[in-house]
Amino acid sequence: MTRELSSNSALNEMSSPPQRKIYFCGSIHGGRQDQKIYETLILELKQKYGKVLTEIVGEKTAPSEEHKYVPGDLHRTYLGLLQECDAVVAEVTQPSLGVGYEIGRALTMGKKILCLFRPDAGKSLSCMIRGLHDGKNVIVRDYSIKDAPEILAEFFSSC
Repeated sequence: MTRELSSNSALNEMSSPPQRKIYFCGSIHGGRQDQKIYETLILELKQKYGKVLTEIVGEKTAPSEEHKYVPGDLHRTYLGLLQECDAVVAEVTQPSLGVGYEIGRALTMGKKILCLFRPDAGKSLSCMIRGLHDGKNVIVRDYSIKDAPEILAEFFSSC
């Protein structure tokens, strides 16, 4: 695969957050209702916490971009990025098989994981995700977008 999944932006060059590598998870094919929220979270991550390896998740064109690749190549690329990352931030409000898979793989890799769920969206979070919370390596938090900066700061202070 020749195309990078994370795009370079002037914002990355202007700010100098810690050089963590962050893997962001959000629904791509399971539903794009939260794309703007993903975009907002990714911007916050880039500005304050490091390089987001999977910026494509927040882009409007993510589903059409992914269809340009052979599924096996895309899978290997995402797993490589997951292995490379220092931390995982997953927005889990929109149910997604892919996000659940990524969280499971990150867990087996020993990655530090933050799962964010918006209860006001009228959905229920799977017990399989909520039950991962251990208060140390896996944090599962209910949140509203206005609370996200504080929750991210708390999470990254322990990374």
